[in-house]
Amino acid sequence: MKQTASQTVGPFFRIGLSHGQMQSVLVNKDTSGERITLRGLVLDGDGQPIPDALLEIWQPDSRGIFHHPVDPLHDQADPHFRGFGRVESRDAGRYEFKTIKPGRRDGLPPYINVHVFARGMLVHAMTRIYFSDETDNDRDPVLQAVEPERRQTLIATLEETDGLRVYHFDIHMQGEDETVFFNP
Repeated sequence: MKQTASQTVGPFFRIGLSHGQMQSVLVNKDTSGERITLRGLVLDGDGQPIPDALLEIWQPDSRGIFHHPVDPLHDQADPHFRGFGRVESRDAGRYEFKTIKPGRRDGLPPYINVHVFARGMLVHAMTRIYFSDETDNDRDPVLQAVEPERRQTLIATLEETDGLRVYHFDIHMQGEDETVFFNP
């Protein structure tokens, strides 16, 4: 057998999706909060779709509480919302999650954490998604630490479609429109 190259994380991460591990729907009928769809494209430095990236999102419930023991309020988290999703980009780099809009916490605007895994990367990329219809995004200290001309790369755009709240967020891995990524 030939040894696997050590300089990439993919495409071998797809194994995590092959046994029912894809979790693009984070809600059920009992989940509280405003239902949203988060969708977009994962693009390379030339603007071409990446058809086999893996995205993971981690977010609080509709009251801003993470369903995780590290959150001091986790025992008050919505038991019908796990707050974690995983999906691969397909069909020309497209991805989609069915979730809720996260709640506010400590007076800060809502956001969703994102990890991106793709072939050729040594370490996953981490970013955040903020929402275009939030008027106080400028109060978030993480968003304010980003250069003003690059902040828009972290803002999902609201596109109401047939009465559904759909937020569009493209992830540019490199290039002129590169999404802002944070150090792990």
